[in-house]
Amino acid sequence: MAVEGNTIERLIASMSLTEKVGQLNQRLLGWKCVTRDDAGRLVATDYLKREIDRWGGLGTLYGLMRADPWSGQHWGNGIRPEERGEAVALVQQTVLERGDHGVGVLLSEEAPHGHQALGGTVLPTNLGLGATFDPDGVREAESAVAAELAASGIHIALVSGLDIARDPRWGRCEECFGEDPLMAARMCEAIVLGMQGEHRSKVGDGGVAVVLKHLAAQGEAVGGRNGQSAVLGPHDLHDIHLAPVAAGVHAGAWGFMAAYNDIDSVPCCANPWLLKDYLRGELGFDGIIMADGLAVDRLEDMAGSIPAAGRAALLAGVDMSLWDEGFTHLAEYADDETVVAAVDRSLRRVLELKSRFGLLPADGEDAAVIAVPDADAIDAALKQGREQARIMAREAITLIDDGADAGTSLADVRAIIGRVRRDPAGAQLGPVIVAGPFADDFGCFLGDYTAPLPADEQSSVYRELVSRLGAGRVLLAAKPDDLPAGDWTRASLVVFVCGGTSERSYDSEFDDNGAAKAVAEYGATCGEGVDLADIRLPWGQDTQLDAIAERTSAPIVSVAVCGRAHVLTHVIERSCAVIWSGYAGQFGPQAVADALVDGSTMPGRLPVTLPAFPGAVPVRYNDRQSAAGVYKDAVQPVLRPFGHGLGSLNGVTAGTPLASADGEIRSLVVTVPVTAGEKPASGSLNLFAHVSGGRRIPRLAMLVGSTTVTLAAGERHDVTLRVPFDRLRDAGDGEVRVTCSLDARMTDPVTATLPRGC
Repeated sequence: MAVEGNTIERLIASMSLTEKVGQLNQRLLGWKCVTRDDAGRLVATDYLKREIDRWGGLGTLYGLMRADPWSGQHWGNGIRPEERGEAVALVQQTVLERGDHGVGVLLSEEAPHGHQALGGTVLPTNLGLGATFDPDGVREAESAVAAELAASGIHIALVSGLDIARDPRWGRCEECFGEDPLMAARMCEAIVLGMQGEHRSKVGDGGVAVVLKHLAAQGEAVGGRNGQSAVLGPHDLHDIHLAPVAAGVHAGAWGFMAAYNDIDSVPCCANPWLLKDYLRGELGFDGIIMADGLAVDRLEDMAGSIPAAGRAALLAGVDMSLWDEGFTHLAEYADDETVVAAVDRSLRRVLELKSRFGLLPADGEDAAVIAVPDADAIDAALKQGREQARIMAREAITLIDDGADAGTSLADVRAIIGRVRRDPAGAQLGPVIVAGPFADDFGCFLGDYTAPLPADEQSSVYRELVSRLGAGRVLLAAKPDDLPAGDWTRASLVVFVCGGTSERSYDSEFDDNGAAKAVAEYGATCGEGVDLADIRLPWGQDTQLDAIAERTSAPIVSVAVCGRAHVLTHVIERSCAVIWSGYAGQFGPQAVADALVDGSTMPGRLPVTLPAFPGAVPVRYNDRQSAAGVYKDAVQPVLRPFGHGLGSLNGVTAGTPLASADGEIRSLVVTVPVTAGEKPASGSLNLFAHVSGGRRIPRLAMLVGSTTVTLAAGERHDVTLRVPFDRLRDAGDGEVRVTCSLDARMTDPVTATLPRGC
């Protein structure tokens, strides 16, 4: 239960400056804070005890349960699901016993797409979730993740969502919901409401406090180079990169993480306009601001020293550190009244969050009373998380090409698989060959920031097809030469699994913040620290596909498992159908097999524009000028547009939209009649707009509305979307003309005029 404000003020008054600074620090790597004794019991390490003794307590502990190659934690040495309660109780007990004020420690964990812990839920990465265009589904999934974290005794979830995928060369595109600010904003709202509840109602009561990352414009870094300068003006900063920030604040996000990059030379971790004037002043944010890992120390060159870097970040608005040394020196500024006052302000915010989780002593008590996590509650939450991961994986699968025009469609592919399924002895049809570097790979579906899963929970497209069709009917060929010529000749179908991977190995090298440092030839091709100058498929996969096509006359269906907008031009040319999977999570292989074998719908839509050529990037649907016809060697640089998805609302016909400006509700009202075909249909209906008549060069298109439509077979329904005027024009604009369409290419448009003064 939360304690009264006067308790917080008494605690602040009773603390020395050193103790106060200790509450703002999050220096430790949590997995180093517990170990096992000779009997195998968990015990607190000296590493943890020394830090508590140094500060008279502990502010926040990062990554107690983190497991991955960077931490070195795995099923042989990490905290297993059944040990979570014991580990949390041990840490809290150690902090309370050795601390001076009876204040517990906040526990923060990585949860960019599920909990990065052994046994934790692994949702699709944000790029995969973005393909669902389904904020309600994301809210449900994140609610399940929050329930797991809360049941495990965790208080803070560090969740990606603010970044926009503006350049596919950037390795962290997988952490973005896509290239569109409106969808990113809606997804961030869904994260916050799912994890924290309405009005933060679940924080401390079955939910966790969300720290959204990264603030801000990290996706705009020059050349797609991680953490480097974002060169853009204030209008585009607000229009593209701050839209999800505002949505997060309005939904009640308890925290934000300041990013590594600078904006027009001012680093985000030392940007008082961004962190104070805009976030707190303009938006009214009242929570905590955390620095990204070691970001404060990266200010040394600007500030002149590590202590000065800590001071600069604090005064710019950072409340809480992450692994850095800069904040440890704040107590050296005891004679600086500005620093002392800022420490108190930040401390108050930290203690208010601790109060929400019952980490402060009640009136008259010496120490907080902290409940031990319940094993049954953890187990129930984990089961629910897996169910949500399964649902979202199926929603994320996107059909981006269907070769009906070339003679073999996806329906034909499914018919071939059906005949193979009914012919187990192989008397009539040859085998299905699953080929490509990721044919029998599980890790490629998981993305970065993922803990290892147990062996019995790992699968692959090859293994899923074997389970459905039988071992004798499915052959594996990671490389074309893996099978004799006769197998290729008699094959009935080839499933080519291509793309990239963010999977790290336990012998990888890492930077001090966990980003990939040295990537082996067949190591990670995406994720933090894996920016690429060439976004063609790695490892010569186009050449492999050519070699396969030369060996067989069987239809080829390709499955592209991608964490960025790879160039898939050659894959589409060589395949009869192409399925795109944006790192669909632990149930990604099952979702692909469901689509191929069981005929499940593929409601996904591309959350990014796919370029046709590697040198024609970046190219986005909402740019202001078209890139078509500009490059003489790449006349049409767009391969597939943002929002493209042949499976979404398949069979649904849309009538002519009607659009009108409603001054009373200050919205453009667009009504679209839709009718289902012979089968039920569901998916996202997206409304795009082009605005002319304002004071700026307009974007080619903007996503201005989106809704999920579910129809029974033959059902007709009028879908109404209301678009606020302020989403369509700037303050001070006069009369503007709005052209609306159901796709980003502005086909079959309808127009309306927003009169001056509305």
